[in-house]
Amino acid sequence: MRPVEYLLLGYLCVVTIVAVVRAPERPACWWLLPAHALAASLVYLVRRPGLGPVGRTLREVFPIIVLLALYSEIDILNGSGAATIHDATIQRWELALLGSQPSRDWWQRAPSRFWSTLLHGAYLSYYFILSVPAIWLLARRKFPAVRGFVLSVMIAFLSCYLVFLFYPVAGPYYAFPHPTGAFVDNPMARLVYAALARGSSFGAAFPSSHVAAAVAATLGGWRGSRTLGLTLAIPTALLTIAVVYCQMHYAVDAIAGLLAGVAAAMAGARVERD
Repeated sequence: MRPVEYLLLGYLCVVTIVAVVRAPERPACWWLLPAHALAASLVYLVRRPGLGPVGRTLREVFPIIVLLALYSEIDILNGSGAATIHDATIQRWELALLGSQPSRDWWQRAPSRFWSTLLHGAYLSYYFILSVPAIWLLARRKFPAVRGFVLSVMIAFLSCYLVFLFYPVAGPYYAFPHPTGAFVDNPMARLVYAALARGSSFGAAFPSSHVAAAVAATLGGWRGSRTLGLTLAIPTALLTIAVVYCQMHYAVDAIAGLLAGVAAAMAGARVERD
């Protein structure tokens, strides 16, 4: 098996144990067990000999597809808002490090329709940052680079997910009143809030998996193509600013996500090299 497949199976084992432990108080967790079994079976299916071009391509990227389901289940495992959260601690760190609450205060002190539109758009560029490297590298048949990219992104995501499960932080999106008025009266802001209303997981703020995964994806893309890495660097930098300015994450979340993303990229590169 490939390192990323071991990583995925290990994570599934951990969250299955968490689901069983929490199920007596949160019965919906029982439904996650067959879902985990299905995800684990995919590892077997994509390793079968005789796969065609589509199957071989799917093996390269299927872990990232599985991530969508793994993120959604965090809300179930955390009781859809019932978990004890640690926002007060993060806010104290924020105040000690920065002297204020930037996620709450920044947009109010410097409201801008232009920056709101641009940075909410940058927040949505997250999907572009995660998908383009895989498509780019696959199109050029750089399969070792694809594996390094996918492994780095998976390390970033799954390390964040484990923190979400054991140290949930709701984030400023839940902790403070939402931005209002002209600041959010633009198409990009409306799209972001619509996406969050449909797909946000409670307790998934610290560290910012958006920042961690975007940084890991950019560095992973850089290893495969300098042009690709440079292309992703700008939206990744804007996304890192956006999560704070648009009140999606505490600044501490973004800093922790940045560090996690760099560490994940380094770990992914080392594992693939070995």
